[in-house]
Amino acid sequence: MSNSIYTFLLILILCNDSLGQSSKKRETIIIRTELGDIYARIDLKKAPVTSFNFLRYVDNSMFDSACFYRVVRLDNQPRDSIMIEVIQGGRYENEDKGFAPIAHETTKMTGIKHRDGIISMARNGPGSATSEFFICVGDQPELDFGGKRNPDGQGFAAFGKIIKGMDVVKKIHSLKAEGQYLQKPVLILEIARVRKQKP
Repeated sequence: MSNSIYTFLLILILCNDSLGQSSKKRETIIIRTELGDIYARIDLKKAPVTSFNFLRYVDNSMFDSACFYRVVRLDNQPRDSIMIEVIQGGRYENEDKGFAPIAHETTKMTGIKHRDGIISMARNGPGSATSEFFICVGDQPELDFGGKRNPDGQGFAAFGKIIKGMDVVKKIHSLKAEGQYLQKPVLILEIARVRKQKP
C-alpha cells in the first residue's frame, strides 16, 4: 500500500469519534479466559489501524467464545529454521465471518517491537490480518520488520503489550500442543475494554 493511502487511512481513523478513540492514546483491555485473566494495553497512537480494527471486534462482542488454539514453542517447530515462541488466539473457525482485512502496519512504521508480552496480529500475506492475534513469550525479533520468520520480510503488526497476566499466558504456552495446535483450545470467555470506575 502506498504511503499516501496509508496516511489517508490514519487521518480517517484518528478523526473518527464514533468509538470515542480520537482523544485516547492507549486503551486497556481484559482477555478473560477459562485459565485466568490477561490485561493488555493497546497503543492507539503508534498503531492506529491495527488497534482500531482489534477494538471493533472487541466492541461488537465478536471475541466472545473465541479461544487460544495454537502454541508455538522451541520443542514443536521441527521444520522451522527460525524459531519463535508465542500463543495464538482469536475467532479460529469463524475468522472469515468478520470485518475485511486491514492494511499492514509494520514495526518499522509503529516502532513497537516484538518483545516479551507484546500482542500482535497473525496474518498470511501483508494486508491479510483480520481477527487472529498472538502474544509473544520472550523477545521475538524475527517477527519484526526485516525478520526472517516470514519470507516477505515485512514482519507482523504489533499493537500492544500485556500489563498483567503473563502467568496465564505462560500457563497456556506450557499446555500440550500436538503439531502446535491444542487438542483442547483454551476458551476466551470475553475480551472487553476496562472502564475506569467513577469515585
